[in-house]
Amino acid sequence: MANRLVPAFLIALLLVVHAQLWFGRGSVGSVSSLQQKLQAQKAANVQSQQANDRLASEVRDLKEGLEMVEEKARAELGMVKPNEVFVNITQSK
Repeated sequence: MANRLVPAFLIALLLVVHAQLWFGRGSVGSVSSLQQKLQAQKAANVQSQQANDRLASEVRDLKEGLEMVEEKARAELGMVKPNEVFVNITQSK
């Protein structure tokens, strides 16, 4: 009887560990899902970092000189300096 009890216990323990590997917390599927989420978050972080760098560059340009302010006023507000002629060329297809 004792000879059969130890192997049965070891087999049961092996089944529990194996079930934990496939279905429990930290299972193969769970790790795969978390890795995909991590890759998506890293991509989002890269995009956010690029946007932050662009904004920081724009702020630095605005602080350092008036060229950026003038460029923005021309592009967004249609600013024209005195003695300048505004010409708008459109291409028809």
